[in-house]
This record gives sequence, structure tokens and C-alpha cells, in this order.
Amino acid sequence: MAERFKIPGLWGELAAEFAGTMILILFGVGVVAQVVAGGLGDHDSIAWAWGLGVTLGVYVAARISGAHLNPAVTIALAVFKGFEWRKVLPYSIAQTLGAFIAALLVRWNYTEVLHKVDPGLTIKTQGVFSTLPGNGSLPVGHWGAFRDQIIGTAILLFLILAITDAANTAPGANLAPVVIGLLVVAIGMAWGTDAGYAINPARDLGPRLAEFFTGYGGAFRDQTGYLYFWIPIVGPIIGGVVGAGLYQVLVGRFLPSEAPQEPGEIPTPNENLEATRG
Repeated sequence: MAERFKIPGLWGELAAEFAGTMILILFGVGVVAQVVAGGLGDHDSIAWAWGLGVTLGVYVAARISGAHLNPAVTIALAVFKGFEWRKVLPYSIAQTLGAFIAALLVRWNYTEVLHKVDPGLTIKTQGVFSTLPGNGSLPVGHWGAFRDQIIGTAILLFLILAITDAANTAPGANLAPVVIGLLVVAIGMAWGTDAGYAINPARDLGPRLAEFFTGYGGAFRDQTGYLYFWIPIVGPIIGGVVGAGLYQVLVGRFLPSEAPQEPGEIPTPNENLEATRG
């Protein structure tokens, strides 16, 4: 039993990030495949499944790694919350690999309906796996999509820090993952038009690689032929740092001090209780 409670090393943290991100993408990309290729569901079911995927992924990984599940989160925590920079690249790779494997599973499982709806594996179903400006059809330019990714990820990180800050009114009874999932639902419902709310470099790059290796020759380009793949990577990284910085400036520095919290750690009820007693 003593082995069960060992503090995990870096490999354990990476395994948790891999598993948590894989769960997130299994539900997120899976629901888009169901809606686009299977004709079942709509935008709201997509938003809810992505949010629930985040919630479940966080529950999988939070205790071990903090459940970043997103390189933009990892980088923002390194900049503002003391997360170790030496872990940033390994975390990002583990997250992207988890997203890649999950997308391969979705691609395999939905092979028949994808080929039925889109035999040539074109831009028609490319959006199942990776994002596109204007979701592939609306008149949104590349810089508009870039702007959107910065704003959307800034909102995400601002609120993640607010939700997980034990010095703030953090959710009790281990409900932080649920609230973070609802945050993603809200972003999907309010900020999904311009660029499909990737707000996560691993969420976009991992599935984009999976579709490229399984027959989507234009995976790295958008509907105009532009080499679009970099926008859902760079935009969220910039937005994450901006959002986390704004939280620190506008809220975090005014909160009462408390015992140090591990970077990215989900506050537990005991921690919340101790904070109020302090």
C-alpha cells in the first residue's frame, strides 16, 4: 500500500497529462465526428461534450500533474505561478501525444461514416479533427482567427486561475474540474464562430497530425490553401500568458496571502478550510 502513495516523478506526471488529454480529445473530437459525419447532434452537443471531456480529463490527471491538458496552461503557469520551466516541453509533448492517440482512435472508429460523407477526405470533414478559420465556411480571415485565439485563451486562463486559486473562492468538494468544464462549455457557446475555439495547441496539433497521417493531405492548410496550422498554436500561447497576467494584475495580487500552493494544483476542501481558518 505504501507504494500507492508515492509522490510521482516526472514520468508519472507525463503519463497523467497524456491520459487526461487523451480523455479530453476522445470526447471532444468524437462528438464533432458524430455531428459532422454521423449527422447526430448539433453545436450545443459539441459544446457540452467538449466541456464534459475537459471535466473528466481533469479528474483523471489533477491529483498527479495538476491536469494542465494544454500547453498554453502549462506555459502560463510557468510564467506566473512558478511551474518548473524544465517540465514545460515534456508536458507539452505528453499533451500533444495524448491528443494524437485519441484522434487516431476517433479516426479509426468513424472510418466508415467519414468515407461515406467525404470519400476524398477533404476540407468537408477536416474540421472534425482540427480547427479552421470561420469553421471552414464563414468569412473570417487568418488574422481574425489569430485574434480570436488570443482572446479566447486569455478568457480561459484568466478564469482557470480564478477557479483554482485557493486564496480566492475556489469551488469546494473537489468540484473545480466541473466548473472548469462549464467554463469550456461557455467559451464554446460564446466564442466558437471565428476559429472553432481550439484555445489549446495540443488539442489542435495532435488531431491535425492524426488526420494528416490517415489520408487528409490538406491537414495543415485551411479552406483557402493557407498554411494555417500555426495559428491555433501561437495564438493560444500568447492568449494564455495575457489572460494569466491580467488575473495576477487585476485580482491575484489583491487576495489575502496563504500557504504556498503547488503550481496548477486543484485546491482540495481541506486546503480551502485551512485557508479560511488562517
